[in-house]
Amino acid sequence: MPKVKLDAAFCLIAACEPGKRKTDYYSDALPGFVLECRAAGGKTFYQRYHDQTGRLRQMKIAAYGDVTFERAKKMAQKLRSEAVLGHDPAGRKDDQKAIPTYADLAAQHLAHAKTYQRSYDSTERIITNHVLPRWGQKRLDEIKQQDVGKWLADKRSGGLAPATVEKIRTMFSRSFELARQWELFDRNPVKDVPRVRFNNARERYLTSQEAEGLRLACECSSNTQLKHIVGLLLLTGARKSELLNAEWRHIDLEKRSWKLTMTKNGRGRHVPLSQPAVDIIKQLPKFDDCPYLLPNPQTRKPYTDIKRAWQEARKLAGLDDLHLHDLRHSAASFMINAGIDLYTVGKMIGHVSVASTTRYSHLANDTLMAAAEAGAAKLDVNWSKGV
Repeated sequence: MPKVKLDAAFCLIAACEPGKRKTDYYSDALPGFVLECRAAGGKTFYQRYHDQTGRLRQMKIAAYGDVTFERAKKMAQKLRSEAVLGHDPAGRKDDQKAIPTYADLAAQHLAHAKTYQRSYDSTERIITNHVLPRWGQKRLDEIKQQDVGKWLADKRSGGLAPATVEKIRTMFSRSFELARQWELFDRNPVKDVPRVRFNNARERYLTSQEAEGLRLACECSSNTQLKHIVGLLLLTGARKSELLNAEWRHIDLEKRSWKLTMTKNGRGRHVPLSQPAVDIIKQLPKFDDCPYLLPNPQTRKPYTDIKRAWQEARKLAGLDDLHLHDLRHSAASFMINAGIDLYTVGKMIGHVSVASTTRYSHLANDTLMAAAEAGAAKLDVNWSKGV
């Protein structure tokens, strides 16, 4: 291991000794500072040191020619100072290399989600279409909060709905929370990105007249099950997925009850069936060896999508602004305007807490106002009239 006056002039003419694969030239002034010369002609600056366990470690500084000699020497001095203070620059670099990329974490996230999520398709779509294209090749430690914030802002300014951007933010943050649980990485750069507040609540409720027009439109649909699906959604306040996957074994017509074994909030519940709902169920066609209440008559399996039939029916009824999920809200509004309290309505449509049902409170106020007006009319005294 020859020690030399390692300077810019020496490095310029230094070469591998004849017959050797490589030759290391050590600085006589800066311990561990090395110029490696290879037989093929390449040269590289390194800094070598012993870590706290006494093991010889090496950090590559740069290839000769990529930086000036003075720059290489300053970097070598910095690395030596870190080692003297008890740090391990090479070990830190190894640790960084061991940090997975987001693509690695995403694969584990999706595999985990698939074991328990009923909405796995949504998780996969968000991660695959939005998160992976931007962050997949980045190591987790390379993903910074500021960059994530700008990326989400670009998503919003690019035309994505605020609710969609919030789903992306939540899903991305969930990946890092899983990484922390699995001891893959201990920081979440998404967690402290400010959440943009928005009001995503829709207030579209059917009137009785609109409901009748929708019934007639569904009668005209080529999908023979649509009229039953829409009718039961309005009469039960159930979610679309709950109804499309309903089975005959969970229907008790004698007790007028529908048992939901699993719902969106992870709990089962019993849905009371009004007489009009029972009347619809009694009219439903049954198919041999088919357990489902409202299957696709062709496949005998639950519908995966009724979008086209629904769009045609609502257009025919002149209700282009009506969403299928609005039927659930409409069911709640009809019950509230009939004088049913928020707590009972919430239990009926499967809300875990009354807070979820308070979005309909203005409907309850309308009902109370109608009661106040009716009482005043019955009193029939103009109290504001002067004496």
